[in-house]
Amino acid sequence: MNKEHIDSQISKLEEKYKDSGQDLSSYLDGLLYQRYLTYWDYIHLDTLLSIQVPRTHFPDEEIFIMYHQITELYFKLILHEQKQIVDDKTQDVDFFIEKADRINSYYKVLISSFSVMIKGMQREQFMQYRMALLPASGFQSAQYRMIELYATPMENLVHFSERDNFSSKNSIEELYEHIYWKKGATDVVTGEKTLTLKQFEYRYTPRLIRIANEVKNSTICHKYQELPQKSKDNKTLVEALKALDVNANINWPLMHMGSAYRYLTKDNAQIDATGGTNWKEYLPPSFQKVVFFPELYTKQELNNWGKQWVDHIFNPEKV
Repeated sequence: MNKEHIDSQISKLEEKYKDSGQDLSSYLDGLLYQRYLTYWDYIHLDTLLSIQVPRTHFPDEEIFIMYHQITELYFKLILHEQKQIVDDKTQDVDFFIEKADRINSYYKVLISSFSVMIKGMQREQFMQYRMALLPASGFQSAQYRMIELYATPMENLVHFSERDNFSSKNSIEELYEHIYWKKGATDVVTGEKTLTLKQFEYRYTPRLIRIANEVKNSTICHKYQELPQKSKDNKTLVEALKALDVNANINWPLMHMGSAYRYLTKDNAQIDATGGTNWKEYLPPSFQKVVFFPELYTKQELNNWGKQWVDHIFNPEKV
């Protein structure tokens, strides 16, 4: 290696570490004593493979655990990209498109991977080991709630039946009390919250409220609205954001519906959902009409949001 190049690198290292209170020689000693990095240490492989801890003896429960852990890692990847869009001050449309495309690629993996849940477990095993996991439910995925908060103003997440009564003028706390997913774990007759929801709110409400306040005027939707008109009209960006809406708010919920129908119906009768969620009201996109970027659609498109997809599952003869 060129000696001048090495000398230059050493000078740069000395400059880097001069404010640390230690001289470069100390850091070089540390480098000398340090073990070589291995793949398994770098990704903490042994730890990763040790955190699948079934509660029953049914073999397919381990598939159930691993699938949900993988899903949460993909949620973390989505949040990683969302935070970069929210923090960006450049209004660089290419940067925006790149991040939106990455998010869509993660969603596509998640959507296609749901066959692991739908086809990869024996229904009989699921119905038995799932009873040992009460009241835990995928409904309690805090990361997914965070994804929604980073994506769009909270008034867009108010339950559809009440959305016209709220706006950005309402406080975050008011909007949070009427957020759509709470109705998914509330008894429709008594109005009582299920234990699933109570546990989730106790654990995560302070964090969700904090995030909602942090991004109150800087969600991904806000970032799009603040772009110059030429950038807002960028066809590639608009298509990427629409794809994100469809992936997050139509295709992903529908994959859950497919799984629910496989495991929670028998002889055309509904079996009570684990965790106490009323999933037939909670999952259909056409019931919730959650849309991250409503200004990108016509009124008719919003009114018919997800309807064709849901009809395909509920009433296939109509499609």
